Amino acid sequence: MGKKIKKEAEPPPKDVFDPLTIESKKAATVVLMLNSPEEDILAKACEAIYRFALKGEENKATLLELGAVEPLTKLLTHEDKIVRRNATMIFGILASNNDVKKLLRELDVMNSVIAQLAPEEEVVIHEFASLCLANMSAEYTSKVQIFEHGGLEPLIRLLSSPDPDVKKNSIECIYNLAQDFQCRTTLQELNAIPSILDLLKSEYPVIQLLALKTLGVITLDKESRAMLRENQGVDHLIKILETKEFNDLHIEALSVIANCLEDMDTMVLIQQTGSLKKLLSFAENSTIPDIQKNAAKAITKAAYDPENRKLFHEQEVEKCLVALLGSENDGTKIAASQAISAMCENSGSKEFFNNQGIPQLIQLLKSDNEEVREAAALALANLTTCNPANANAVAEADGIDPLINILSSKRDGAIANAATVLTNMAMQEPLRVNIQRQDVMQALIGPLHSANTVVQSKAALTVAATACDVEARTELRNSGGLEPLVELLRSKNDEVRKHASWSLMVCASDELMATELCRLGALDILQEINLSVSRKNKFSEAAYNKLLNNHLSLKYSQTGYLSSSNIISDGFYDYGRINPGTKLLPLKDLCLQEPSDLRTILLVNSKSSDISPPVSVDDKPSDTGHGQRISSSSSLRRASKEKTNAGIGSPTEEKSEPTSGRNTALSKSATKEKVSRKGRGKKEEEKVKEEEEFMAVPKLTGEGSSDKAWCPPSDPDFCVYVYEVTKSILPITNIKEQIEALAKYVAEKMGGKIPKEKLHDFSWELHISELKYQLKSNVIPIGQIKKGIFYHRALLFKALADKIGVGCSLVRGEYGRAWNEVKLRTESRRGVTGGLPPPEVYIVDLVFHPGGLMKLRSREADLYRFL
Repeated sequence: MGKKIKKEAEPPPKDVFDPLTIESKKAATVVLMLNSPEEDILAKACEAIYRFALKGEENKATLLELGAVEPLTKLLTHEDKIVRRNATMIFGILASNNDVKKLLRELDVMNSVIAQLAPEEEVVIHEFASLCLANMSAEYTSKVQIFEHGGLEPLIRLLSSPDPDVKKNSIECIYNLAQDFQCRTTLQELNAIPSILDLLKSEYPVIQLLALKTLGVITLDKESRAMLRENQGVDHLIKILETKEFNDLHIEALSVIANCLEDMDTMVLIQQTGSLKKLLSFAENSTIPDIQKNAAKAITKAAYDPENRKLFHEQEVEKCLVALLGSENDGTKIAASQAISAMCENSGSKEFFNNQGIPQLIQLLKSDNEEVREAAALALANLTTCNPANANAVAEADGIDPLINILSSKRDGAIANAATVLTNMAMQEPLRVNIQRQDVMQALIGPLHSANTVVQSKAALTVAATACDVEARTELRNSGGLEPLVELLRSKNDEVRKHASWSLMVCASDELMATELCRLGALDILQEINLSVSRKNKFSEAAYNKLLNNHLSLKYSQTGYLSSSNIISDGFYDYGRINPGTKLLPLKDLCLQEPSDLRTILLVNSKSSDISPPVSVDDKPSDTGHGQRISSSSSLRRASKEKTNAGIGSPTEEKSEPTSGRNTALSKSATKEKVSRKGRGKKEEEKVKEEEEFMAVPKLTGEGSSDKAWCPPSDPDFCVYVYEVTKSILPITNIKEQIEALAKYVAEKMGGKIPKEKLHDFSWELHISELKYQLKSNVIPIGQIKKGIFYHRALLFKALADKIGVGCSLVRGEYGRAWNEVKLRTESRRGVTGGLPPPEVYIVDLVFHPGGLMKLRSREADLYRFL
């Protein structure tokens, strides 16, 4: 046999590259390999990059800088499963980097990642694809992309995956997506709750915790709560609470239950199964502060529903809450106080806390924790609202002092709540007195200066409630509280303006306070507010009217009306009608003006001028002066004789002098009759006459005196009028006869009766012009006018009527008209029930038939007002 010859191997084709094994130690080199067309190289490159990325955040940033992300995105749709799997694993790791997330959103790879969740894909692909989505879903833009690409449905399906990592990643992503309302609605449509409830049975706590967190978000919607109830979800939650081994899940379980308690049907179910009692007992006896806190929060949420409050009250939830107030944890105290606040809407609960709860809350007011003090004050505010018994309980527990101390707190909520409690307590006078004794006005100054509108509003309301007597208002003024109150009127907040107006209305009860408020500009601001339809309110109008009642000159000029309760005092002046928004000059400025053709300003003043020379009782009047005074007295006596049936008595001719409170002119008028009967000498009479002429022309400007010495022009004649009507008309017991006598008296002093046909011939204008020239002023004391028309007589009638206590109003009409209205009962007409008839309004005739009374809205009265 011949020897065998060994066959030589065939050489490789010349166009084929020989295999090459490369060991790379640079990430950049591997990144370049991601563009290779060879599947094996791609798979190995991806595997190397995955291991590199796992080592830390710096490596992820390096891969991003090397440009690895973009070629990797193309590999997500590669035909080879290994390549696709390895690329998905890389993205599961890289997606935790924020910069990578941003780039992935720009590259719009979400659809490719979601495609990896298909049922036919391997579990490992599901794991890392869901991990990538979980990382991406932490940001809102990515949530939108996941939702729009239909990512929810495959994620819900993966909740039933046998792999715990897939479950964990899927439920985490769903939890992030559920923060959006639209996603929660879709979860309901996809019936996700049963799958989520199944996760509560997982042996992995992290999966259970994420499932509870997801349920806590989903059950914010009523429909989801119903689905949870239908799937016996409440039973699962109660079982978790009853299992001590799950104490790390109790807090989240309580959060879900808190949402469920808002649903009435769920609440009833919990109560019927006895679970509510278990829940309250669990909260009260737990030793974990966060569990107690969350239990109290659950009660707070549910207690906003009236039916739930009723069920809670039946289960004696108040005892649980009072026990929680004694916790050492501040968070639990806060939550318990807030729950009490919510339960206060139930009257039975309010009564319970009267004996138990209020003392504990008072102690919390003294806490070093500002949030605890705020929550306790809130509970007390709700407890004392419309409940005098609880307000008394707060006072009995020595709560006033800590409440006032909280007014200087750094937390606006605490200040507002404390102010509310004080306001509620101040509704009772004994408590208000106790509050005032604690210097509450001084304590309210800070809150009034606050920049927080709620604090401003509550503080102003507290002022309105506590400044109900002179001492408190005086303390407020002395403490500088009026300035911030007036400033609050400028607030753009409706509640602040309303409560500031309310407090100013209360403060304006004193003339001194009203004067100070006007000086601070309150009247002008209120007038501006009331001119605005959107800014005015009932309290601003009431405050404005209250201030006007202490500034009757302005009120009459603006409104043209003074009621019977508006008593004209010395210093009142009638400037005439002014338009809203127009400022009324002070009397002093008007007196300093030169005479002009403007309307005469009428002054009412029964006080003597301090700059006038003193007149002794031994002064000797002239015969002329005596005759004038006698004429006035005798005419009044004639009127009384003619109307004896009216019951008007003659003025008493006593020789004694008027009281010291009267003007010296009264003393002179009484003395003149006595002196003249003794027949004093001519020289003495001339001396008295000169002094009378000096008194008759008051010095209007206080020439040669300091600004402080200025006082309004005196009016001796008006002083005499007051004296005479006091002596002769005041004693009349019949009100109608008083009015008739006073009307005749006024008419006589103003030129007497004027027939209608001679009204235009009554030359009162010349007389007024002469007085202006004589006094060198537009301001004329009403007593010096001897020829007066409608508005002169009406003012004099009102001024004298107020001096003797006859109730009448003063009304300004058009074209120089003014009249007085009085209320009288007609004895001949009985009331509906047989008692006194209601009073009727009459107009007093002072011109045509002095003393006549015309029923309002009668033809005669209309002619008098408008003819």
